[in-house]
Amino acid sequence: MKSQIALVLILLSSVFAVVNGQEATSAAESVDQIKLRLLDLEAKEQELKYRKIELEEALKPENIERSLAGIGSTRPEELREARRRQLTIERDGIVAQLRILENTRTRLDSQLAEAQGRAYQESARQVPTQALAVQSRTSTRFLLFGVAGLGALALVAGLVIYRRAIKLR
Repeated sequence: MKSQIALVLILLSSVFAVVNGQEATSAAESVDQIKLRLLDLEAKEQELKYRKIELEEALKPENIERSLAGIGSTRPEELREARRRQLTIERDGIVAQLRILENTRTRLDSQLAEAQGRAYQESARQVPTQALAVQSRTSTRFLLFGVAGLGALALVAGLVIYRRAIKLR
């Protein structure tokens, strides 16, 4: 009965050690994933900023005029105005996307700080977990030797009982 309780306790401690080890890995992985997402976000942000600069340059009146130079029309003012509106709409869309990315960056920064805190706490908790792992290995050895000893004792007792039974016949 006591050996069964000891075995259950050892199994539970090893399960907790495995679970804690997995949590630390997942926290560290989440930190890495958030950092990757931040890098992707930065790349998108740079692309949008360059495109915004291009659009602002294209919105200059002389550049609108140059872009429509090869197109003949009876109403060049309307063409220039349509081109200006098209470029303005595209630029405003990019500005909106940049705002969204800025909000996303703020959110990811806070998630990164939280994940780093969790990873730190979990790494601090691993020290006692590692001590438990050493203790569980020692307990396992003790249990194995105890079970082997009990088995040997039962075998000797069985042999003694068997010999007495043979002598009584």
